[in-house]
Amino acid sequence: MTHTPHFPLCAVVGADDLKLALCLAAIDPKIGGVLIEGPRGMAKSTLARGLADLLASGQFVTLPLGATEERLVGTLDLDAALGEGRAQFSPGVLAKSDGGVLYVDEVNLLPDHLVDLLLDVAASGTNLIERDGISHRHPARFVLIGTMNPEEGELRPQLLDRFGLNVALVGHAAPAERGQIIRRRLDFDSDPLAFCAHWAPAQQQLRERCQQARERLAAIPLDDWALGQITERCFAAGVDGLRADLVWLRAARAHAAWRGADAIGAEDIDAVAEFALRHRRRGHSAPAPAPSQAPTTADSASQPQQGQGQWGDLPARALPTGARRDVPSWPKKP
Repeated sequence: MTHTPHFPLCAVVGADDLKLALCLAAIDPKIGGVLIEGPRGMAKSTLARGLADLLASGQFVTLPLGATEERLVGTLDLDAALGEGRAQFSPGVLAKSDGGVLYVDEVNLLPDHLVDLLLDVAASGTNLIERDGISHRHPARFVLIGTMNPEEGELRPQLLDRFGLNVALVGHAAPAERGQIIRRRLDFDSDPLAFCAHWAPAQQQLRERCQQARERLAAIPLDDWALGQITERCFAAGVDGLRADLVWLRAARAHAAWRGADAIGAEDIDAVAEFALRHRRRGHSAPAPAPSQAPTTADSASQPQQGQGQWGDLPARALPTGARRDVPSWPKKP
């Protein structure tokens, strides 16, 4: 089967907050995935597909629009189970996405019971199918990426809360930036293989960095100091429940692993604060302070301006007054 080139994540300039959130979810899938809010044409699917290349399997699976529960979880052949004494399982989308990325576009338009099911499996890493006393269990460890346009309908607060991280994409590129977005897209369309080859060293660097962070993760303690800082700030933010505390702590640890540290620091807690809190604050529909700027694109695969992809230049919207975000730079164009 011929491999179809896709736009490298390193070649996307801008959307730095979203790229960081995606990488953190890849480093620790127990964070619970990423919910991306924003209108169409913001390169959401391009970024999610680029993330798959950083995982061991490179698998990228899209949940089809209008998918049924059986299409999602798979089916059991009861005749084979009764006649042959074994459960014959036909895999669904969850089985096919094991080890990779499961991308759900317009997750807010899915039936609630399917969203519930998706989030349950994403949290547990296991899919259990039961039919008439026959059961089958298989691993389903994937990074769940959901997108939604709030103008087309909201998710219930209970479902919003179950997504680990949340990033909002807004903003419009200036005319000069739009020209560079289109130019990069045209370069990719004219020769995808050459374009990907050009970015291969930077993409490999990012892949190795994520792998090293995954290997370092378990050695970084979820210590009482970090937990105390996070619980106080969750209380001050007025979030309901305790999921925000747990997600924030895991994300801060993943960020510490991402920057090569051996312990969670204040900069890690600050860097992921808005990701964990944005969709859990009371009155979520109220605008969040200075959401992440995203690339304005001609279509979902268009790319942003060169020179805006340095994480050290990220806006400090997630930080308290006077705090500093100390984040290593995103790989530059080779």
